[in-house]
Amino acid sequence: MSQSTSNPALEAFRVPTITQPLHNSIPPELVPRFDPVYVAYYNAFSAGRLHTHEVPIEEFRKNPARYTIAYGRSAGPDIFRITEQKCPVNGGEITIRIFEPAPRPDQGQKKRIAYINFHGGGWVFGGLAYDHSFCKRLVHELDGGLVAFDVDYRLAPEHKFPIPVEDCWTAFNWVRSKATEFHLDLDRFVVGGVSAGGHISAVISHLCRNANIPLRLQLLTVPATDLHSTFTPHGEFDRENCPYESYREMEFTPALPTARMAYFHRAFLGVPRPAQSDEDWKISPIRAPNFQGLAPALVFTAELDPLRDEGEAYAAKLRAAGVSVEVNRMAGAPHIFAGLDEILVAGQQYNKKVVASLRELQG
Repeated sequence: MSQSTSNPALEAFRVPTITQPLHNSIPPELVPRFDPVYVAYYNAFSAGRLHTHEVPIEEFRKNPARYTIAYGRSAGPDIFRITEQKCPVNGGEITIRIFEPAPRPDQGQKKRIAYINFHGGGWVFGGLAYDHSFCKRLVHELDGGLVAFDVDYRLAPEHKFPIPVEDCWTAFNWVRSKATEFHLDLDRFVVGGVSAGGHISAVISHLCRNANIPLRLQLLTVPATDLHSTFTPHGEFDRENCPYESYREMEFTPALPTARMAYFHRAFLGVPRPAQSDEDWKISPIRAPNFQGLAPALVFTAELDPLRDEGEAYAAKLRAAGVSVEVNRMAGAPHIFAGLDEILVAGQQYNKKVVASLRELQG
């Protein structure tokens, strides 16, 4: 019987440990730039999960709660009354949620500011839950001087462009028709929204100017303003020709990686997107033919957001046309900072700045 000699290399062998970053994790090189509170929450609750755009839309619509996770939003203070009404739109009706303050005897017949909100979600996701707390906060902080209206416009891909935009323009005019019912000042209307809602608010502001309808402020928070320059007609990220460095810098960054924006482009506009026309500016308001005479703008961008540079480019076009503009770039903030006001300083600063700007309209 021969004596075998063990192979030292095999004796020393150990199964290697192979680690891969979690799906949808924050790129390591960007982690130090984010607010560490956001990093901790994102890693605890979101890293490793599918983004909602990675779920078939039919499955998502059946059970949104299965694929959605939410944290970091302040509940907002209680207010006097929250109701809903139906607004007729072309081909159906939509819901508008109405946030009212208690009547103030000392105000007499003083009319109120109307704030009309268009939620974010890439024209695909979102609804009246998104900004419910924010609308409550505005009504509370304006101490009887503001009524908020949150618009539940129809969503893509079931309702592609221009339906979401047209719904919101119809809703804006519906609110104007309710001025007597809600004691609104027709000369003190404000529109606002986050992301896709910022896009819609920018378009509505142009429509108001074109129709000679007074608008006192447009609140544009991380707005999408240029879908044409960043994506091919078939909705693919045009990395080489995109004029916005923030798209390349944040290509793989939660909560809005470039692939998610490309998905929104395809869902909202179809494949291919509508052929070039005079309506292009309603898709990409940065292409609007005239910026003069628009309502003053309060613009927020986020440092760690692919939409950062196009939002600031849009603000620059407003300023060049003589429009009063204030731009706030939120340091260390993700795209969704405005909805994280319970945990992020940037979200709390956002609330304070918006409230202060609305108070200036009270007169």
